[in-house]
Amino acid sequence: MDDDSRVTRRRVGDAEARRANRGWWDGDADDYQAEHGAFLGDVDFVWCPEGLREADARLLGDLAGRRVLEVGCGAASAARWLATQGARPVAFDLSAGMLRHAVDAADRTGVRVPLVQADALALPFADRSFDLACTAFGAIPFVDDSAALLAEVHRVLRPGGRWVFSVTHPMRWIFLDDPGEGGLTAVHSYFDRSPYVEQDESGVATYVEQHRTLGDRIRELVGAGFRLLDLVEPEWPAGHEGIWGQWSPLRGRLFPGTAIFVTERPAA
Repeated sequence: MDDDSRVTRRRVGDAEARRANRGWWDGDADDYQAEHGAFLGDVDFVWCPEGLREADARLLGDLAGRRVLEVGCGAASAARWLATQGARPVAFDLSAGMLRHAVDAADRTGVRVPLVQADALALPFADRSFDLACTAFGAIPFVDDSAALLAEVHRVLRPGGRWVFSVTHPMRWIFLDDPGEGGLTAVHSYFDRSPYVEQDESGVATYVEQHRTLGDRIRELVGAGFRLLDLVEPEWPAGHEGIWGQWSPLRGRLFPGTAIFVTERPAA
């Protein structure tokens, strides 16, 4: 979200977004893991740049024996952690580059989980085949039709199953992606749903991230059949001085950077 001519806000359909983001994550996988892999860990479940861990938050509830789907798993560190807690996870991602890192981490740690390359809008899983589903910043921000993604997750969840996901807090979209003083001034309308798009010299999208308001997210969840149990906005912890993109101690102490939606498919 800056003045570079290759960065813009414009409507992008599912096909263009899918091509752009698959190419981006395949090409950026090595750099992403080099920069963030140590923070995320090989066998750990970190919900957000604020450092909130599932081991402490327990947003998914009881894990023992539960069949869990990790949506947009990246290198699948969360799925491997889930396996160490007695769960039976399956992890999927659109990017072969990220799944390659998942295989490498499994080789390093000896913790192996089933890995699937799949599109979040067309899950290759049977109805009601998982007890829980989760993602930390995976898939949801990168598809045009996030309502359809939520409907797919609802389809593969058993009644009573939880669906917990973290995304960039929607209010962050009014600011520039600047972890410093420049990121403290509102410059965009919160109500402008135009995606953030990086594109090449020909105007072809190479990276696409979608914006929805808090109300949009809740309406999509309700429309898909979920019940909202909690909305967690992690506070920036004292002593955490790390910077991750536009997340920083300066901004984190003033306003939220992450929204975690805790939902369930009703048992009835």
